[in-house]
Amino acid sequence: MKQKAATIPKGSNAFVSYGAIELKRSYQKHLGLAVVIAGVLHVAVIGGFLLYSSITSKVPEAKGVVRIKTIAELAAPPSVSQQQIPQVAVAAPGIAPPSIGIPKAVPDEEAPEEVTIATQEELGKIADLSAQSIIGGEGGGDSIAIEIPLEEYLPPPEEFVPYDEPPVPLNEVKYQYPPLAKQAGIEGVVWIKALVDKKGNVRDAIVFKPSGSSAGFEEVAKEGAFKIKYKPAISNNQPVAVWVVYPVRFTLK
Repeated sequence: MKQKAATIPKGSNAFVSYGAIELKRSYQKHLGLAVVIAGVLHVAVIGGFLLYSSITSKVPEAKGVVRIKTIAELAAPPSVSQQQIPQVAVAAPGIAPPSIGIPKAVPDEEAPEEVTIATQEELGKIADLSAQSIIGGEGGGDSIAIEIPLEEYLPPPEEFVPYDEPPVPLNEVKYQYPPLAKQAGIEGVVWIKALVDKKGNVRDAIVFKPSGSSAGFEEVAKEGAFKIKYKPAISNNQPVAVWVVYPVRFTLK
């Protein structure tokens, strides 16, 4: 049941009771006013902060700075791949050809009136003639030809050659037991380092680690190294010459 507000005579100090509708209207009115005031204050504070930041953060522009606003104001960059070579005027028919030479500084009274500078092609011919005169050719002496076939290169024992597939022995060697060691009942192990070329042949062999005895194991193991045929090592799908290290064991059965 709706409650009606009581009527109070004007000037009376008696307590006035309000109903729910009157209180709700008053609440909404004050709440809306508070939201508006709070929004205005927030906007004023944020706007003042941004204005202050923009004023204080402005950097003075340096003198002599050129600002380019459009791409059209940029000039074309200089060519790197192609260099402009100045053209030399060619002598007209009936005139003596230019003298080839490299310009040198001389006194004014000794300088000729007209000097034609040699072109790049003419300077190149001079360099070729100089090289032929040094190494010989065209009557200048015996020519020198240096040929170093890369397939014949053999690395030294201390050089490591990387490879994708190691060399693989294709046969077995029967080593003859040294008679002196067999009579004395001596056994031993010799480590051999062999150079296998691109064709799988052993080109050199050294004793990498001796057996420690003087029974003749090293000579027999080194001699047998040259009897082994290998599948050559492979690097980048090409055979390469490498050094291999393997043990040779001498045991009495």
